[in-house]
Amino acid sequence: MFNRQRIEPQPGQESVWDYPRPPRLEDTNKHIQIIFNDIAIADTHQAKRVLETSHPPVYYIPPCDILIEHLVLMPHSSWCEWKGRAAYYTVLAGEKQEQNAAWYYPAPTTEFADIKDYVAFYPHLMDACYVDGEKVQPQPGDFYGGWVTSDIIGPFKGGAGTWGW
Repeated sequence: MFNRQRIEPQPGQESVWDYPRPPRLEDTNKHIQIIFNDIAIADTHQAKRVLETSHPPVYYIPPCDILIEHLVLMPHSSWCEWKGRAAYYTVLAGEKQEQNAAWYYPAPTTEFADIKDYVAFYPHLMDACYVDGEKVQPQPGDFYGGWVTSDIIGPFKGGAGTWGW
């Protein structure tokens, strides 16, 4: 059985067990970068992050800070009880592509209206994702898109044995 015991954060760290449910949306001025096939396809200081109990933050990037020509809209969609229906992009650069590697909300719920058309990326499908120069680790599993950095403490939902949380 996976241990879901909250790890006590040190100064300067956040515990995902202190994040709210339902999730909260907040602005961040941290420097967010996404690299795919040696191209910085996203670079911003204007991201928003979604914080939800047991999940590392998911960063949403404004379209103006993304090289949109590397995103191809896909027919795939999913539903979030908090944010609404998500649409997906395949990320494409040169001969390299990752299908359904990024998503956005074209018509989010009222509470998440500020992320309309902002794009989130699965870090495990990109070459590298950075928060203030630190390379992130993907949230365990391949369903959620959280970004784990040294200032975020778990344990995190998503890995084997955590689906029942």
